[in-house]
Amino acid sequence: MIILGIDTALRCTGYGVVDFTSSDKMRVLDCGVIKTKASAPHSECLRRLAGGMREIVEKYHPNVAVLESAFFQKNIKTAMILSYARGAVMTVFAENVIPMYAYAPRKAKQSVCGNGAASKEQVAYILAGRLGINVNDMPLDSSDALALAICHGQIATSPMSQHLLSESL
Repeated sequence: MIILGIDTALRCTGYGVVDFTSSDKMRVLDCGVIKTKASAPHSECLRRLAGGMREIVEKYHPNVAVLESAFFQKNIKTAMILSYARGAVMTVFAENVIPMYAYAPRKAKQSVCGNGAASKEQVAYILAGRLGINVNDMPLDSSDALALAICHGQIATSPMSQHLLSESL
């Protein structure tokens, strides 16, 4: 199963593509970030984000996409901007009929690190060791995306955990 994990943000979205067979048999096909300059208007950020997602989908043909679940924001403007980015990404998956799931960042970090409050750096070091990749080859914003992909893979491939699957978006 090819799983695409996404850590959505407007200017720097992390992604991780994992070929997941089982909890002890998986490999990273790609991970990285889609970045846009801080000076770019929101419309340009969304265009680049959607275009980047289309390229990843076309290259890897994921079976499923996993995003961070929406979370409470005190600043309504920040919440709206994050929602724009999530919408751009979700539209690409919907266009390609790719099922989408969402997990809380804490749940993804817990499944990979055993600590839901782990930092991006901690997640990156644990994933690098577990997946046999150089931590320097893993942009920090992609570590949470890889954790989301692996979290979903662990749940989706375990008969004992099927009841934990979040509802498809």
